[in-house]
Amino acid sequence: MKVQETKLEGCFVLEPTVFEDKRGYFFESFNSQKFNDAIGQKVNFVQDNQSFSTKGVLRGLHYQVGEFAQAKLVRVLEGAVLDVAVDIRKNSPTFGQHVAVELTAENKKQLFIPRGFAHGFVVLSKTATFFYKCDNFYNKESEGGIIYNDSTIEIDWKLEESELIISDKDIVLPNIENARLA
Repeated sequence: MKVQETKLEGCFVLEPTVFEDKRGYFFESFNSQKFNDAIGQKVNFVQDNQSFSTKGVLRGLHYQVGEFAQAKLVRVLEGAVLDVAVDIRKNSPTFGQHVAVELTAENKKQLFIPRGFAHGFVVLSKTATFFYKCDNFYNKESEGGIIYNDSTIEIDWKLEESELIISDKDIVLPNIENARLA
């Protein structure tokens, strides 16, 4: 497995070793010992989530605060997405900065997003099946969010505004300056 830390401390892109032959391919998608060694910390995932979306669906930017904050390990099982992590740790030197990684079924890359980050993705292919592990359980009272087009974060979602499909809940999220961060 190749592991590369992004410009945001604690946020990693992981690329598995894939064994291919005429029958197809095999790879180890998760091994807790190798994963923890690679990122230099122990993460205990307790919940798996999966979503299916069509092209242009933008989900995010979401996070949980306080004792219910979540780290996530995300990947795409079918299709392609642009996956985005935003540093919302108030005392971080990269507060408000983001990384964007194209995750596809073909490249099999994963993104580890630690606690203290907002997360979102947009579907670039006709459809996409998105899968992620969380190290904490979902808690509705602890959820927070940031509007996808916050001008201080400046995310290029790779699609025209007219192509985006955003939920009623996500379209009214605040900018980072007014977001609930703690």
